[in-house]
Amino acid sequence: MREWLPEGHLAWFVLDLVAEVDTSAFHARHPNVGVGAPAYNPEVLLALLIYAYCDKVRSSRRIEQLCETDVAYRVICANRPPDHATLARFRADHEDAITALFVDVLVLCGAAGLVSLGTIAIDGTKMGADAALDANRGAEAIRAEVERILAEARGVDDDEDSRHGSGRGDELPAELARSGSRLARLKRAMAELEELRAAAAAEAAERQSKAQQAAVEGRQLTGAKPKDPGQALARAEADVVAARTRIEHDWVKRAEQRAAKEKQAAAEGRVVPGKLGPNTWLEFKLRRAEAALDAARRAAHDHAAKPIRVNVTDPDSRIMKTPGGFIQGYNAQAAVNEHHLVVGCGVTQDGNDAQQLLPMIATVQATLEAAGVRSEIGTVLADAGYWSEANATADGPDRLIATTKDWKQRKAARQLGTTTGPPPKGATPLQAMEHRLRTVEGAKMYAKRSCTVEPVFGVSKENRGFRRFMRRGLHAAVSEWSLINATHNILKLHKHLAVT
Repeated sequence: MREWLPEGHLAWFVLDLVAEVDTSAFHARHPNVGVGAPAYNPEVLLALLIYAYCDKVRSSRRIEQLCETDVAYRVICANRPPDHATLARFRADHEDAITALFVDVLVLCGAAGLVSLGTIAIDGTKMGADAALDANRGAEAIRAEVERILAEARGVDDDEDSRHGSGRGDELPAELARSGSRLARLKRAMAELEELRAAAAAEAAERQSKAQQAAVEGRQLTGAKPKDPGQALARAEADVVAARTRIEHDWVKRAEQRAAKEKQAAAEGRVVPGKLGPNTWLEFKLRRAEAALDAARRAAHDHAAKPIRVNVTDPDSRIMKTPGGFIQGYNAQAAVNEHHLVVGCGVTQDGNDAQQLLPMIATVQATLEAAGVRSEIGTVLADAGYWSEANATADGPDRLIATTKDWKQRKAARQLGTTTGPPPKGATPLQAMEHRLRTVEGAKMYAKRSCTVEPVFGVSKENRGFRRFMRRGLHAAVSEWSLINATHNILKLHKHLAVT
């Protein structure tokens, strides 16, 4: 069989790589002892899975076919092709071990000198789930479907009891047998709805607390106007109370000043003309804040009228906004170095990148530590989706985060010109970051971001065709995203070793 493929073929490289990684977790579930036919060698199944992903193939049925018709697949399985069910079960049963494979591959990449950490770019891409957008349901619809399935099951039981008595009778009809798994998904969807409601209530309570604190202090909440209607309402309420508080403070201050003037005038035998009138500018700001509050209340009411919905096919997935519209899926994150090697990855249900930067930095650090890489991260690069003062000022490696879209950043640089030296004293985190991004060094370094991380997503989604996950559930998505990025790194390592 060694005559079938050239020595430098990727299949041989994958087999050598599998021989180097730790496969004890795979063997733990497949002991070749006891009754029954011997299990397939886990190394063979793992090599098949890795090579198939490198070859842009994920369907277990397609892999089974290729094990009979493609020379490389036949070499890897040693002419003993496993059936598609074996491959599918292997992928499902070893999610954690497949996730851990990412670290093992990173160890080998580190030995080849590919794990440089001077600059790390972090970004996210929306990956579709194995579920449709129109499979989202509210609580009432899910509850009705659960009742329908349970009623159907009770009807079948009653019918069988009347026909078979205490006997076992025939098996359930195929359509009802399939509905058992659907019932489990529906119950999981109901549990997910309850969690979402609890999270929304906790978030609303936190918003209210911040708004009340801001109102007591007579100040507006800082930062950009929130897109979420509930957060925008809390901001508008705080702005109105703050505006009224400022008017009261201004009135007291001006009344004290007028009283002092009147006292001074009385001592001099004269009268202060006019009366104490309203501050027209502050009154205007109050009216504007009240109008914004009315609009925010309407928007929040319309938003609250929409029921919380969850996908009954994959309850873990979420509706994600993409440049091409909305999809049902997940937010897949990756950290990439200057060699276009993925040094950290993760999957989240949150479509907002701003909450993912610090967790991703922690993930990269933990992954590198597990891989035995002792070098420190130099600078982390991230686009405007990750901007927040908390992300800019948190402890950790140096970072450059865009504060606005790239085209706006370039326009500002043309209009305001470049800067030099450190940020001015007293600059806010936003002003300090914008200052750094307009320096020659900062602009040059940030320019590396797009050509570092975005090509990796382009290769995975355009060249390899990985636009959606094969299996359902967050845990399965994490495992597959790790495998997608591990095989990306394997292809990088194979190419690197071929030219050195």
